[in-house]
Order: sequence, then C-alpha cells, then structure tokens
Amino acid sequence: MLKALLLAATAFVAAGTARAATVHVHAGHLVDPEQGRVLADQIVTVVDGRVTAIGPWKGAPADGTLVDWSAYTVLPGLLDCHTHIADGFDQGDPIAPLRSTAAESVLRGAAMAKVELDAGFTSVRDVGVYRGLTDVALRDAIEKGVVEGPRMIVAGAYITIPGGGGAVTGFAPDVKIPDDLQYGYVRNADEAREKVDFLLAHGADFIKMIATGAVLAVGSEPGALELTPEEMKAACDEARLHGSYCIAHAHGTEGIKAAIRAGVRSVEHASLIDDEGIAMAKKAGVWLDMDIYDGDWIAEEGAKLGMPEEYLRKNRETTDEQRQGFAKAVKAGAKLSFGTDAGVYRYGLGGRQFAYMVRYGMTPMQAIQAATTVSAQLMRREKDIGALSPGHYGDMIAVAGDPLKNIRLLEDVKGVIKGGEVMKAVPAG
Repeated sequence: MLKALLLAATAFVAAGTARAATVHVHAGHLVDPEQGRVLADQIVTVVDGRVTAIGPWKGAPADGTLVDWSAYTVLPGLLDCHTHIADGFDQGDPIAPLRSTAAESVLRGAAMAKVELDAGFTSVRDVGVYRGLTDVALRDAIEKGVVEGPRMIVAGAYITIPGGGGAVTGFAPDVKIPDDLQYGYVRNADEAREKVDFLLAHGADFIKMIATGAVLAVGSEPGALELTPEEMKAACDEARLHGSYCIAHAHGTEGIKAAIRAGVRSVEHASLIDDEGIAMAKKAGVWLDMDIYDGDWIAEEGAKLGMPEEYLRKNRETTDEQRQGFAKAVKAGAKLSFGTDAGVYRYGLGGRQFAYMVRYGMTPMQAIQAATTVSAQLMRREKDIGALSPGHYGDMIAVAGDPLKNIRLLEDVKGVIKGGEVMKAVPAG
C-alpha cells in the first residue's frame, strides 16, 4: 500500500512539472528590457523550459505547440524582490502568527502563491516569515510542481532582536511564543553568526536582517536602530562565507547607513533615506528596494482591516518621505529594484507599483527594467530570469496594449507562461 502511494505521489509531481518539449509564442509586440526596446511581430521559442530563439514571425512552425499572443504585448515574467507570500495572512492583526499553525500558514501561502503568479510575477524574493522555514517548504513545493506559484528565493526567518520589528509583538507578557517564531532572534554578534549558519543550513537562500524598527510592529519605531552595527556586520560576514548575502529592512536614516557599511546587498524600504545614504548606496553598489505603493493601501484600507492606530501613524510618518527619497535616488542613478511588500496589501496588486515608480521619476521602460533585468541582478538570477534572450527560462506575460504608453496595463496581466507552460491563458475571443 505504501509503495502504491509513493508511486502515485511521484506520478503527480511528474505530471505537475511536465512541459511540452517545444513551445512557440507568437508575440504581437515584445518588450526587450535588456536592450530597452520593443520589437513587433516576434516568435519566442522555448525548449524544455528555456528560451532557445527569438526572431521575426514567419508563420507557424511545423513542430511544437503554438501559443497565439499576437494580439498582445509580451514581456518577461515580472520579478518582485520584496514579498511575504509564505506567511499568507492579514497584516491588520499584530498577533496573527499566533492564531494559526505552521501547516495553516503554508496552506495559505500556497493559495497566495497562485494569486501572485496570476498577477504576472513569475519569480519573487520572499523576504521573511514569522514561522521559520515555512517559506523553504513553499519554495520547494513549487519547484517540485506540487504547488503553482512563482520561482522563489527565501530568507527562512528574520534576524531580529527579541521584541523588535521582526518579532511577534502585542501579546500578553505570559504568552509562550513557539520556538519556530524565534529562529532568528539574536542578542549579540555571536548569536547573529549562529542564526545565519542555522538558517542557511536549513534551506534559506539569503539572510534578512531587521536593522531598524518597523511600521507594522507594536512598540517598534521605524527610525530606531535595533540591530547593532556589530551584529549586522557579523551576519553579513557569515553569510558571505556561505556564498550568500544579507539584506536589511531599514526605514531609519542611521540604520540604512549602518546596513550599507555592514555589507548588505540591498536595503529594504529605505523610507527615511537622506542624500548621504543615497550616495553611499550608489558608491557601494547596494540596491534600494523601495515599496512606494503600499503606503496608500495602508492609509486607505488599514483602519477597515483593524490595524492599530500605531501602524497608521507610522505609515503617515514614512510614506511621503519614502517617495521623495525614491525620486532623489532615481535622479542620482542609484540601483533601484522592484519590491512591493506583498502581504502588507492584498496579494495580486503588485502591478500598481509601476505607476508610482513612473510618477516619482522613472520612465516606463526603467520601471519595467526594475521589475525584470535589475531585480534579476539583485537576486543573482540574471542568467535565468528577468529577460527572454536565449538561455533564460521561458517566463513571460501578456498585456493588452502598450505598457510604455500606459504603464497601468501591468495591473491587468492577461496571460502568464512559466517555463514554457501556460499558467494563465489569455481571454478567449
């Protein structure tokens, strides 16, 4: 009986990952973010999940499967460098992680992974979970074909001080916190090294540090430094020894600079960044991953969701400053990736950030590049994702119209292909 179940499970996984050997996509227009251009009437050929050729359409090939997107503009699959898919819960409740089991968290995350994929995000960086390593489980389930979702790279947990911006807060003092909600708690530099070792040994791809306080955490102020510079440097050095890297959640000005000095690869949020911080990031080659859409979502929906007034106050104090900092960073030529904080707002709405990036200084092509080639470099996946030149995965999306003329078209993705497999078909007719 056990053998039969194992054979059935293996067959299910194999069926979920099977692809047509050769797939051709007829694109009415093709956005090429590598060259910053748009090509008309193209054919993209995908063999065993990867692009092998792109060229002018000359009629349907005799071999393989043809996907007719000739009425659409085709782009590489979108990337989001700042998501919280694996948690999969409503951020309006500060103690939500205590209200469900790890299994429930993973199941919600699996459902939200499909929502994000259907929104056009074929690869994401999931930047931390409260229940440690649930993101590793979700990533692996997607890779095996058991769950439909984006390609994921994951942090495993948050490196945070107890009671800090990456900890569950707002509960009674005698409540016992489960061990898996404390995997990343550190109190000194030695513990920072130990927790980095633990997370990378248990499947994390990179390390997420909570350098400053958070907007959505009780008793944590965005401008306040939480991890010490010594703890951050110890974590970054240890991650580097493993061939990995650290990123830092940092709203506050001094926290941003301390994280850059410590050697992070990207600064998340960077809400209160000043001119010196921008210059430091540019000189060090550090990406700024700024979620400039979700402040409006919190302001408009936070009270309805029951977010504490403390959350709403901190959101008001950071939203406008973050957007002005983003505009300055664009002008300065700093590296700006595409990160939305999916999970703070309702999943599936990440495309709304494109219009904000354009409003605050980017051209439409620059915004598209931020969510493709630039973010692929940040993820260290530029050979695999973020473009449709030969060798890359056959990940692509279709929109109805020209996103360079109307960037908001990316809020309504009509079709999604991942690795040459149609995950969301374009509307019929």
